[in-house]
Amino acid sequence: MKVLLLNGSPDANGCINEGLKVMSKVFESENIDFEIVQIGKKAIAGCIGCASCGKLGECFQKDIANDIAKKLMEADAFVIGSPVYYASPNGTLLALLDRVFYQSGNLANKVGASIVSCRRGGATATFDALNKYFAISNMPIASSNYWNMIHGSKAEDIYKDEEGIQTITTLAKNIVFLMKAIKLGKENGLEPTYEPKIKTNYIR
Repeated sequence: MKVLLLNGSPDANGCINEGLKVMSKVFESENIDFEIVQIGKKAIAGCIGCASCGKLGECFQKDIANDIAKKLMEADAFVIGSPVYYASPNGTLLALLDRVFYQSGNLANKVGASIVSCRRGGATATFDALNKYFAISNMPIASSNYWNMIHGSKAEDIYKDEEGIQTITTLAKNIVFLMKAIKLGKENGLEPTYEPKIKTNYIR
């Protein structure tokens, strides 16, 4: 089993990356493979809804979004981390996620989770925005004992947020549990079956 962790911050060594490293220690202790991917300061265009990815197998815009989509299809869990920008996720990250989820194939029963960091406020709105990507993709969302947020202005600050550290550590443990439970269910024929997707356009 493998966990894909995405640092959606332009700061490769900031609070989010440090939080993902905290979670990675749990995965390492459980012998779960993991990879942390940085989007950094790359220019990433948004989705234009052309649907060409359905024909090409990937987005026509050749950048890191295509690489992440491939990695996601191979992973059993996906953790998205973002700093808070005006009570919302990093805009570059949102542009990337729109394209990754639009072009990805069947994501059903891959575990999804998100963590957010902020100096003070806007964390819950950012957290809600990220979880919507999982909720539309048949992905079970891992939870913790509080909303998955860590506080600080610098990477080392998050360790002063003891509740935040406990929250994301517990989150990592729950991700491992869900992955193992889903794997066990599949091995015993308990995986749900799905009908073809129905799309209703609200036209009079």
